[in-house]
Amino acid sequence: MATFAELWESLLPIGRDADTGGYFRHAWTEPELRCRAWFAHQAERRGMAVERDGNGNLFAWWPAGKGQAVLTGSHFDSVPGGGAFDGPLGIVSAFAAVDLLRAEGFEPVHPIGVAAFAEEEGARFGVSCLGSRLLAGEIDPDKARSLTDPSGTTFAEAVSSDLGQEALEAFQIGRDDDLLGRIGCFVELHVEQGRALDVPVGVAGAIWPHGRWKLEFAGRGDHAGSTRLEDRHDPMQPFAHAVIAAREAAERHGSRATVGRVLALPGGTNVIASHVTAWLDARGPGDEVVRATVAEIRERVSLAAAFHGVEFGLTPESYTPLVDFDPDLRKRILSALGEVPVLPTAAGHDAGILAARLPTAMLFVRNPTGVSHAPEEHATEADCLAGVAALAAVLRDLAGG
Repeated sequence: MATFAELWESLLPIGRDADTGGYFRHAWTEPELRCRAWFAHQAERRGMAVERDGNGNLFAWWPAGKGQAVLTGSHFDSVPGGGAFDGPLGIVSAFAAVDLLRAEGFEPVHPIGVAAFAEEEGARFGVSCLGSRLLAGEIDPDKARSLTDPSGTTFAEAVSSDLGQEALEAFQIGRDDDLLGRIGCFVELHVEQGRALDVPVGVAGAIWPHGRWKLEFAGRGDHAGSTRLEDRHDPMQPFAHAVIAAREAAERHGSRATVGRVLALPGGTNVIASHVTAWLDARGPGDEVVRATVAEIRERVSLAAAFHGVEFGLTPESYTPLVDFDPDLRKRILSALGEVPVLPTAAGHDAGILAARLPTAMLFVRNPTGVSHAPEEHATEADCLAGVAALAAVLRDLAGG
């Protein structure tokens, strides 16, 4: 089988922007479909049976068949201009760990599965961890079907685009109790998305609560030159207040709040906007902290919108409460790995969603830059190999009986 480096290099060019080095692997776009084909090829090379559920999630099983499987893996899709490691590292490491176990002559008592979850970043349809949310029954299937990307394509259309007619007739988006019942636990390996890890490998303790909200400002379009300031209903004004309010509320409550995406219509340089849509990401160490942060933002922006004669609305798009990973599974992993640090994370993951339905855990690989969701995201080959060895040790322990 290929080495970790060979596996990594075979996937690395897919979806990478030549100018910035950032990745554009949005769900069911051409680069992500190539990643899916890569997944199927790697599974077939290892004689692993490939399965696709109705939500677009991919699974490869060793050996095939029913049973309380030990599942690992991550996701292929990226944020716009994202880094190489967020998601794919967990999938490449999973196949490399399987290779390592096979080279040792290990025979699993419980099946080992490798997963590639769909639309984890939510960059195309706006809801993070959508594939795992649907699998676990954490989002209404009808709501998910009707989600649209910026071009108007629905999630249902995208997720069924790579299916044949026969498969379409049996196609079902939503919770899959049969599949969930076959999984005994899920262990996700991921690059660390901060600066807390100072050794090659760590274990996750908890995921901060986090969510996304849509902010909408409806004003009146007009001429940028001939319209007096006192006559304007400019939605960009309360939007600007929202950006500052998010930062100040986060500082006050010890949380994180970010406005990273905005759409202004009609989008002319010499035009006063008629409508502005923006998205707020808020997260913190506790649910009450996140709620207080969002409540302060809502109150302050409502006042600014009223002052400027603009209609304002703030609606939730997704929310994940505090996730404490399964303590028994974490204890067993720590026993298999020895002395490694346990750390919380403020980033959301599929493992956090599946934690509501089955025991889950996470391994982190050190990121020396501390940067994530950007091209500077990194992990050294030595640390990646340490991650593969740690994952193999965990799989050996959990799948060995």
